[in-house]
Amino acid sequence: MHTSFLLQPIYPFRLDYTIWALRRRGKNIVDLWSHERYTRLFFIENQLIKVDVEQKNEKDILVSTNIKISSQIKIELIRLLEMMFGLNRNLHNFYRIAEEDPYLTSMVSQFKGLKPPRFPSIFEALVNAISCQQLSLDAGLQIQNRFVQYVGKSMNDAFGTFYLFPLPKDVASCSIPELKKLGFSTNKCRTLIELSLRIIADETLFDNLEDRTNNEIVTFLCQFKGIGRWSAEYVLLRGLGKIEMFPGDDVGAAKNLQLLLGIKTKLDYEQISKITKKWYPYAGFIYFHLLLQKLNNKGLLDKPNLNSQDA
Repeated sequence: MHTSFLLQPIYPFRLDYTIWALRRRGKNIVDLWSHERYTRLFFIENQLIKVDVEQKNEKDILVSTNIKISSQIKIELIRLLEMMFGLNRNLHNFYRIAEEDPYLTSMVSQFKGLKPPRFPSIFEALVNAISCQQLSLDAGLQIQNRFVQYVGKSMNDAFGTFYLFPLPKDVASCSIPELKKLGFSTNKCRTLIELSLRIIADETLFDNLEDRTNNEIVTFLCQFKGIGRWSAEYVLLRGLGKIEMFPGDDVGAAKNLQLLLGIKTKLDYEQISKITKKWYPYAGFIYFHLLLQKLNNKGLLDKPNLNSQDA
């Protein structure tokens, strides 16, 4: 027995574009995309659930689970999916702005239907940030994949092996030597373990963050050892859905912005802030468009099966 239901996103919506903005690279083993289907494991009410999501048409998103779920779990799953895929985001004002900006018109038109994705938890957003600190995205995700395989729960079925993103309690039980073997630095190991212990000690640690100003959130997150400005702004965008935030210290995003604007010199944080201010409150959403443009330039978005590909 399994459960299936439909979700109706605010038009326009493209599941494929949104998933690629979420997963960033084909090597991501948590957020899977294959044959126009998104697959991920969720842990809700102490149940490990495999979820498949497909876009049937412009109006309907089909969600299927591998087991029959209760109404309470269904409500939570809907909340997570609507948040992760930005299904209820009305972006019509953004499209009006883009139509009047010569730098944005073509790119935004090409990826029309993209919604701003979010990780399902602040913890997952922070771990992703920590994994990629001072590393290329490819190197960071490679280490994080080993971390997911070693620490997280998994499920096997006829379609393969699927991995749950590690929970704080699973990370907290690891030792520094264990995590170092996966490729993390000693400092990153300490940060991951200490962060997990803080969350276990206070499950409300990140509650109501969305009610604070961006500066207050950055200040709060930077109190955690190993979390700096880039990581905090990354969490603002990818963990809290603050699409006005363009992470100014993101090297890859800075290069993408340079290419978009035809700027030959390297951009610093202040220059990026000044440039993206004119796109408020959608600078972070443009960040996702730039990511898709880069992936598309490498030929990924035209492939019918992207799951095994690497950006």
